[in-house]
Amino acid sequence: MNEFKLPSTMQEGEKQTLLHQLESLIEQTYNVEKEYITLTSSYNQLQSLIKQIIEVLPNALWVLNEDGSIFLHNSEAEKLDGLLNFVDTNNKETELSFKERSFLVKISRSEEKTIVSATDITEQKRKERLASMGQMAAHLAHEIRNPIGSIALLVSSLSRRVVPKNRPIVDEIKRSLFRVERIIKSTLMYSKGVDPTIRPIPLQQLEKECRAAVESYTYIKSITFHYDFPETTVYADANLLALALQNFIFNAIDAVEESEEESGDVWIRFEECNEFFNFHIEDSGVALPDDTRLFEAFYTTKTKGNGLGMVLARQIVEAHRGSITVSTSPKRFTIHLPKKGQEAL
Repeated sequence: MNEFKLPSTMQEGEKQTLLHQLESLIEQTYNVEKEYITLTSSYNQLQSLIKQIIEVLPNALWVLNEDGSIFLHNSEAEKLDGLLNFVDTNNKETELSFKERSFLVKISRSEEKTIVSATDITEQKRKERLASMGQMAAHLAHEIRNPIGSIALLVSSLSRRVVPKNRPIVDEIKRSLFRVERIIKSTLMYSKGVDPTIRPIPLQQLEKECRAAVESYTYIKSITFHYDFPETTVYADANLLALALQNFIFNAIDAVEESEEESGDVWIRFEECNEFFNFHIEDSGVALPDDTRLFEAFYTTKTKGNGLGMVLARQIVEAHRGSITVSTSPKRFTIHLPKKGQEAL
C-alpha cells in the first residue's frame, strides 16, 4: 500500500496543521461510526421491544403502510387471516362478524402508517344477548304466571268432577300445566338468582319428590327408574336440590325418548365419600350432542327444552358450594356437594 505523502512544496507548519486536521477527521469518522453502531443497536432493540409489546396484546394488530401493505402484525392477526379484507379503514370504529365470531375493529393513524386492531367481543355480545333474553323471559314469566295459576285451580276443581273416561285428558292437562309452571319457576329463578336455605334433609324426602315429579312429566316410552338413596341425611335447600335433581332426571328421560330403543333406564344413585355427597344420574338414552354447551343459557337441542334446566341446576349446585362433573363414556352427570361447611351457608 502506498503511504500518504505531503507535497514537498508545503511549509512545515502547514504540514503539521494538515496532519492535525486529518487526524481530527479520522477521529470524527470513528466517532460517527461508533454512534451509528450504537444507534443501529438501539433501533434493533426498540424494534424488538415493539414486536414483543404487540405480540403480548390479546387483540389482533396490523400496522399498514400508506399503500395498504402490511408493515407489521402479531400472531393474533395471523390467526384471523382474511379478516383485514373486510375492514374499512375509513371508519374509526366498527363491529363486524368473521367466521361466526364478533370483532370490534378500531382504526388509528400515525404519520404514514395505519394501525388496525381487532378485539374478539363474541363472549361480551353473548352475555348482552343473554341478559336481554333473561329480562324479556322474566317479564313474560310474570305475565303468564297469574293466568296459569287460575287454570291450575280450575283443572284441580275439574279433576274432582270428571267422569272416568275423560280422566286421561284432565291428567294430560295437569302434566302440561306442571311443565309450564316449571318453566316459569326456572325463568324467574334464573333471572333473580339462587339463595339457598340450608337445612338437614332425609334422602327419602328427595326420592319422594323426584318420584312425584316424574309422575307429572310427560313421556311415551317405557322407562324404568332405579333409585338408590340410603337412609341418611344431607344438608341442603330441599326445594332447590330437588329441583336440580329433577332437571337432570328430566334430561335423562328426554334422552331415552330420543333414542331408537323401545324402552330405557334411568339411574339415580347416592354415594357418600370422604369430603362429598355425590348424586349420580345416568341413562340409557342418546349420547350428549355437545357437552361444551350443556350449561349455556337458552341453548337446547331438544324440541321441548327451554335451555334453562342445566343452567339452573348448575346455579343451584354452585350456590351450595358444590360442583357438577359430566362423563360421556359412560354418560353420567354427578352433583358433588361438600359435607363440611354446608351448615354455615
